[in-house]
Amino acid sequence: MARLVAIDYGTKRVGVAVTDPLQIIASALETVHAKDVIAYLKTYAAREEVEAFVVGMPSRLDGTATDATPHVRGFIKTLRKAFVDIPVYEHDERFTSVLAQRAMITGGMSKKDRRDKANVDKLSATILLQSFMEIKR
Repeated sequence: MARLVAIDYGTKRVGVAVTDPLQIIASALETVHAKDVIAYLKTYAAREEVEAFVVGMPSRLDGTATDATPHVRGFIKTLRKAFVDIPVYEHDERFTSVLAQRAMITGGMSKKDRRDKANVDKLSATILLQSFMEIKR
């Protein structure tokens, strides 16, 4: 089996998480600058077999689009052009940042490390991927 790659897209930073090859465990991979994310993913896909990308889709509690939604849709369009043979799935990302913050507190991460947005983005992508895998099962 190949890996699933989750992407928590932001206009500044992008959190990336991956599964193991058997798609059992989701793990944080990296936080990449938004302008570098496609190149980063191309390098990663050249090294590891990628079955699909899972992109977090932001929405409000009532399901309507947020200010970030158009940016994510544009990124998905670019991602699909760059990886025509790899499917791209959208997945609800509501509450991933809140869950990431709670997980960092529960895990004993220092306040300084919790303030680092790169850590939040990576963990949010991991939570997004875990949620996607649970629904897929």
